[in-house]
Amino acid sequence: MSLDDITAEVAREDLRADCARCFALCCVVPAFARSADFAIDKPAAQPCPNLQATFGCGIHTELRPRGFPGCAVYDCFGAGQQVSQVTFAGHDWRESPERAAQMFRVFPVVRQLHELLWYLTAALALPAGRPLRDDLRRAIDATQTLTRRPAAELETLDGASHRDHVNDLLVRVSELVRSQIPGRRPDRRGADLIGARLRNASLAGANLRGTRLIGADLRRADLSLADLTGADLRAADLRGARLADALFLTQSQLDAARGDAATRLPARLTRPAHWSAGK
Repeated sequence: MSLDDITAEVAREDLRADCARCFALCCVVPAFARSADFAIDKPAAQPCPNLQATFGCGIHTELRPRGFPGCAVYDCFGAGQQVSQVTFAGHDWRESPERAAQMFRVFPVVRQLHELLWYLTAALALPAGRPLRDDLRRAIDATQTLTRRPAAELETLDGASHRDHVNDLLVRVSELVRSQIPGRRPDRRGADLIGARLRNASLAGANLRGTRLIGADLRRADLSLADLTGADLRAADLRGARLADALFLTQSQLDAARGDAATRLPARLTRPAHWSAGK
């Protein structure tokens, strides 16, 4: 394992949610509306009624059957424990209204930075992206520096230019990696493929960044080296699909989809438990 591989693996550990070290920020900060993803309406910055005094979820083991699959797939990329234990040094939002308001403003900013870090570290581990590794390391260092800023600076941080720079870099990495697939590669970036019939489709090396694939039939589709950054895979049927080498596939995307034991996954991701139940 190379030094970059080790660096990426260590970083990914820090970018995994550790709910035991967080003050349930994901149960308070986001707003959600009654829908297929949530059983109730909840305003932003208001605790979910299922939140317990110990910062645990009262229905955590029953989120899907109780109508909260949106909660089951949410991923803060480790921003929750970063804000709770580092930015606010272990002081929770219940201690004062002023702290609560500031913490709730800071959390989305840090979550976005942590998401960028997740993609950057995933890119760093790609052998074909070697020509851009120095740029990736610099981007990781710059992003980590931003996450360590005091709360007063984070809540007013305008990260648009940094986001754009990172996104451009990730696109360049994606193009380098996907160029390994010979011939013409499908480009469906941002396309509306909701409910599309893509069973057995050859999508190797495809650009599917931001593509809406809600409910799409992707059974036994070949998604080798396909870029799935931000693709919406809610209720997509991935049974038997080839995803082992898919680019920038996240755990939350898998958790939102359907699959089975024949779905080939990247080693760093976990086969969702609800797949075995056929849900």
